[in-house]
Amino acid sequence: MSARAIGNATISFGLVSIPVKLYSAANSSAGISFNLLHAKCGSRVKQQYVCPKEENIIVPREEMTKGYEFSKDQYVLFSTEELKALEEESTQQVDVTEFVPIAAIDPVYFDKAYYLGPEKGGAKAYWLLARALQETGRVALAKYAARGKQYLVMLRPVEGGLVMQQLLYADEVRPISEVELGREDVKDSELKLATMIVEQRATERFKPEEYEDEVKKRIQEQLRRKIETGEEISSSPKPKSGEVIDLMEALRRSLADAPAGPRRKSASSDSAADSRKPPRRVASAKMEKAEKKTGTGRK
Repeated sequence: MSARAIGNATISFGLVSIPVKLYSAANSSAGISFNLLHAKCGSRVKQQYVCPKEENIIVPREEMTKGYEFSKDQYVLFSTEELKALEEESTQQVDVTEFVPIAAIDPVYFDKAYYLGPEKGGAKAYWLLARALQETGRVALAKYAARGKQYLVMLRPVEGGLVMQQLLYADEVRPISEVELGREDVKDSELKLATMIVEQRATERFKPEEYEDEVKKRIQEQLRRKIETGEEISSSPKPKSGEVIDLMEALRRSLADAPAGPRRKSASSDSAADSRKPPRRVASAKMEKAEKKTGTGRK
């Protein structure tokens, strides 16, 4: 089924204007959701707002207003006209400000993603921008005014078109310095074995089609059985935790074990993964060689 556009915009870089359509990159219908029902009769319940100061009476929409909390339980109220005056004019304009290497943008700033498709008359300029970004290895940073707000976005080329990635502003990202890290020194021997594990399981390309949501698949199967047979759903037994071993022992065993890899969807991809599996004796030989170099062999 063809995707449905959720909006329109105009990309502007230099004196070039490109009319485009926006499509959500996320498929929200792929998720599993549950509704709140009245246990007594099975009817779906409705959300209502109540006033805690007036004996929890229901407040209809027409009696609501918006306010900003400037101090604990202290609000300044705004009329509809004032709120509209605060909003950014929604021009749907995507104004490119600069071009940077994509590696210069930390993925922690990535937010929602949208596919862009050319509007009628904009295909030539659309593909010109896509090719220019591909040739230079850069992405475009731009300001996007929509829905009463101004967004920071990134335009990047992908195979088959352009993606507009909404970015977070600097003050919307919590610095990692706020996280208690408890830094520890890493021994050369530990780093050597950890690096070998990384290299053993390394691939050159992300293949999302080789991963699947196993929890979602399990839930779907349980839902199917409950719908068809009324079978009661019970919790799955929790896997037993492994024995506690020291870090070096864990690294040695990880290197000797076959790569776990993602859950494949077909037997053919499974066989391909097996064909890439290094023989156990090769892994053991690498491990012994590393231990000799680092002086960590068993005595």
